[in-house]
Amino acid sequence: MNYSYIIIDDDQESVLKTKAVADSFSELTFLATAHNYEEGLNLILEHTPNLVFLEIDPADKKSNLSLLLINELYRYLKIVPRIIVTTSKKELAFESIGYEVADYLLKPLNRIDLVKSILKLNKSNTEPEAPISRVAVVDEKPISVVEVETKSEEKPLILCIKSYGDYRYIDAKDVCYFQADNNSTDIYLNNGEMITAFKTLKHFESILSAPFIRIHNSYIVNRNYISRIHTGNAVCYIKNTTVKIPFSKSYKSNVDLVISEFSNGNYIEI
Repeated sequence: MNYSYIIIDDDQESVLKTKAVADSFSELTFLATAHNYEEGLNLILEHTPNLVFLEIDPADKKSNLSLLLINELYRYLKIVPRIIVTTSKKELAFESIGYEVADYLLKPLNRIDLVKSILKLNKSNTEPEAPISRVAVVDEKPISVVEVETKSEEKPLILCIKSYGDYRYIDAKDVCYFQADNNSTDIYLNNGEMITAFKTLKHFESILSAPFIRIHNSYIVNRNYISRIHTGNAVCYIKNTTVKIPFSKSYKSNVDLVISEFSNGNYIEI
């Protein structure tokens, strides 16, 4: 099978080395390269490649390259490209598994590793799809998101807040918003209850996708519970409450995305 690909890496030398290895395969077709999060996202949406070689531990932190790019792709694409992580650190492999990446290759890439990746891709494309099960557990250890997908139905995501043998199960659809509290996060539910999880807000941002979206350094909101957005005052209102959540300039693009999503639905503007 043939695969088109994009390389997203902040290190130009690494880009050239990855491309050199990939160019030795007739089934791989090069499309473009990007050096930061925004460029990479735009290229993927524009070219819709089959494969993306993604660096997730960039030397230039301002490039914002990370696994979060995968979450963003699910906002726009029904079929997300296969992601092959390329990095020099083994430690990030466990976290990558939670994002269901196609493969995890250590730099510098060598030909035999890419041979194995392509063989696995070819095999997965010829095998019938099986239901995918993932469960989300939040505790003192690294957490992975769990959700069950089948062709006939998609079961709701359950968050499990685990602490010292106590398992607390929450329907993700019942969460209105998350608020940072130093190294923990307060989870506010639609029944007025608040539950504390001993994970940072950044951690929740890394494991959650739509309808959850970050709008402030201290807040992630469930778009389904936003009743009003006041851009002049830079606040979002939560349904059936008096809560007003601020949004910051650095996350204004996310708020614009929410406004756009509302307008693309069954919508009348008066």
